[in-house]
Amino acid sequence: MNKPRDIQTMETVSLWVNGKRMDAASGRCGEVTNPATGAVTRRVPFCNRADIDAAVAAAKAAFPAWRDTPPLRRARILMRYRELLEAHRDELARHVTEEHGKTLADATGSVQRGIEVVEFAMGIPHLVKGEHSEDVGTGVDCHSMRQPLGVCAGITPFNFPVMVPLWMFPVAIACGNTFILKPSEKVPSASMRMAELFKEAGLPDGVFNVVHGDKEAVDAILGHPDTRAVSFVGSTPIARYIYETCARNGKRVQALGGAKNHAVVLPDADLDFAADALMGAAYGSAGERCMAISAVVAVGEIGDALVARLKDRASRLRIGPGTGKDMDMGPLVTRAHRDKVASYVDKGVAEGATLVLDGRGFKVAGNEDGFFLGASLFDRVTPEMTIYRDEIFGPVLVVLRARTHDEAIRMINGNPYANGTAVFTRSGGAARRFAREIEVGMVGINVPIPVPIAFYSFGGWRSSLFGDQHVHGMEGVRFYTRGKVVTTRWPATDTAAPGLNMPTLG
Repeated sequence: MNKPRDIQTMETVSLWVNGKRMDAASGRCGEVTNPATGAVTRRVPFCNRADIDAAVAAAKAAFPAWRDTPPLRRARILMRYRELLEAHRDELARHVTEEHGKTLADATGSVQRGIEVVEFAMGIPHLVKGEHSEDVGTGVDCHSMRQPLGVCAGITPFNFPVMVPLWMFPVAIACGNTFILKPSEKVPSASMRMAELFKEAGLPDGVFNVVHGDKEAVDAILGHPDTRAVSFVGSTPIARYIYETCARNGKRVQALGGAKNHAVVLPDADLDFAADALMGAAYGSAGERCMAISAVVAVGEIGDALVARLKDRASRLRIGPGTGKDMDMGPLVTRAHRDKVASYVDKGVAEGATLVLDGRGFKVAGNEDGFFLGASLFDRVTPEMTIYRDEIFGPVLVVLRARTHDEAIRMINGNPYANGTAVFTRSGGAARRFAREIEVGMVGINVPIPVPIAFYSFGGWRSSLFGDQHVHGMEGVRFYTRGKVVTTRWPATDTAAPGLNMPTLG
């Protein structure tokens, strides 16, 4: 058993406001745990409105000078920041593993994907330039520009404490905005370290700030008159709430919600390749990914053969602490979430699905208090079942059967979520048709987790996205800037003044 620590003497995570660590005024705190051991490791403050006001005030005060900093100078700071992130990649990955639980290899990969967005943001001076047209009318020129919004905010989830924040704030800051980051209170430490490294790279005080908390902090951000735009990644109910609240308050918003990602396996697919790929897609990061494959659609007569391969591979997964050697899967993030995921296995059995592999009751020797759950696999699932309809967000994979390619496409297009999907096939024609007809934001062809690289944009459709713009890539640049068009005439002294009629440029 883990010896309890005195919560009063435990380290408390700070806020990062105006270029330095500071304590919260609220006096409320939560606990941060190590999911592999179940032990409480530190406290995290829950900010109140006064704490959020202080962070927004710092960001607002820093905005005019940062906006007026030439884009190339901003980019040079990002270049130095990228080098520091690379140098501290392993340290950041350890923070992720300690507070989220995923394996070190998985955490390191997620940090690298975040760094790639910083590399993209270093090129933003080229992407925010406008256009110019000469002589659109007699003696009249026209040009466009893209300008930053002001104070922007990001509210990020527990499952990617480095990668998802890096989807947001480097792009916003490179565009000339200042930023408030509210990471998940379950995983606060990596964001604080990223803030320190950004200052070391030369970022002026107040441009980047980190606050912590629960709904009180979130509502203070959403309702603050000086926050101009909010980015969010999390569950669909919260994404909808953030979208609606921001819209009422006149803010720009991109709110990425939940997912039920399908992989379709066609009869001509290489079943061994597909089964191997689906292991990482379904059970990597203990299934706590918005791009995890949680539903497999087996088309035609391949269902039994595919399920047998999935069972064989899933039963051999190496599950233990994320810091362990050669681990495939770590614990879930909290005890409550582990128990919730296990309850979905109960529901699947009760609703008549075939439980092929049962992960309930899984224990790791020496880490009995950790939040572990084994891999679960269901077959003969139908669209009416709870385990299909709900986003489980854990190591539970369900297999549905479809007679045809058409039926599989209809099934996916009828699902309320539309974040990511994949198809496994050897047929170029079938793959092309799938990619064209599927109504999902991100599609993989023999790629189970089609997370786009940084210079493309990430985002889904339907209940997986609320707002008009995806994150990072060019859509991120458009989200964090607004367009302006200037029409110019320098009249000669003998030119007649404009009349009262609608001007034309002929």
